[in-house]
This record gives sequence, C-alpha cells and structure tokens, in this order.
Amino acid sequence: QVQLVESGGGLVQPGGSLRLSCAASRSIFSINIMGWYRQAPGKQRELVAYITSGGSTNYADAVKGRFTISRDNAKNTVYLQMNSLKPEDTAVYYCRSWPQGNYWGQGTQVTVSA
Repeated sequence: QVQLVESGGGLVQPGGSLRLSCAASRSIFSINIMGWYRQAPGKQRELVAYITSGGSTNYADAVKGRFTISRDNAKNTVYLQMNSLKPEDTAVYYCRSWPQGNYWGQGTQVTVSA
C-alpha cells in the first residue's frame, strides 16, 4: 500500500508564498503521475497541477504563472511552490498518485488571509 503524506500548509497573507511537499512511501512514485488537487469549503475538489514521470507539467488556469509543480524521484517527493497567493487559493490541498493505483494523501490546509 502506498502512503502519501503532505506537509507545508499554513496561514499566509495575500501575496505570500508557501511550498507544499508530498512524500510517497514506495518507489511506485517514479512511474506514476503526481498531482495536487484542492477543495475549498462548499466546492468540488479540483485539479491544481500534475507532473508526469517524464517531467511534463499541466496547470489549472487559475494558478498558471503563480504555482510550480516539481518532483524529486530520488526522494519520492513532489512539491508545489505557490507564489502570489490569493484568498481564493484557500483550500485543503491533496496529493494524488496514479494510474498505478489511485492514491491520495490526507490533505493539508492552506489559508490565505490578511
């Protein structure tokens, strides 16, 4: 069983930055797509960004130019660098690994508020 553990969430002022990390417990990480999703209160979970095993990336329009996803296969870790944060980025952020299985982390809260 693969476990994904997120970290790095917190409270930040508008315009600030945070870096989320997601560590995977097994080397399946290196062959899977790794993605970040988020879910705000009362809203559906949405894809924020993903990165393939080959390093190709894709971003939601709402975060393009502000967020950067990256991965370190040697550390089985994926990162989400979030810059120029806005109040509408407030959500619980989840890490996901697929298609070899479909694994989710427990989520980490990101709150953007003055």
